[in-house]
Amino acid sequence: MPPVALYVGSFDPVTNGHLDVVRHAAKLASRLVIAIGVHPGKAPLFSADERLAMITETCAEMVRGFGCVFDCMTFDDLAVATARRVGATMMIRGLRDGTDLDYEMQLAGMNAEMAPEVQPVFLPASPLVRPITATLVRQIAAMGGDISAFVPAAVAGRLKKKFPAKAPS
Repeated sequence: MPPVALYVGSFDPVTNGHLDVVRHAAKLASRLVIAIGVHPGKAPLFSADERLAMITETCAEMVRGFGCVFDCMTFDDLAVATARRVGATMMIRGLRDGTDLDYEMQLAGMNAEMAPEVQPVFLPASPLVRPITATLVRQIAAMGGDISAFVPAAVAGRLKKKFPAKAPS
């Protein structure tokens, strides 16, 4: 069976850190499915449709360039249930630091109990993207800061529309 990788997250917004994980994951699988979590209790900055568009715009061509089939979808249930639906053999998780590792190991243990057929695959972030988080990107953008080093240009443009420039104080 060809390896199918599932990469789940909120992607609110897509960052260069996410792209780093996608780049590495596309080298490991014959098909990469990026799944955007949609949960009623959360209020993301970007709608599910906007996040689907950003991921497709920033990831599809790159993934296909590695000879990997690309799919993008939303989900509103357990990641392991989504993994089963798409036939994933591995679940991709990016790691920035030891804090991520601790959390991801707990998650992997729980997921292994629920779906032992889906192998967790941890991909360490490249040094230049390790400090990037979508939360920090949103905060910097909201305060009028330059986020161009942290997100693809198309995403930076979308963030500027969400947070118009503030007048000087």
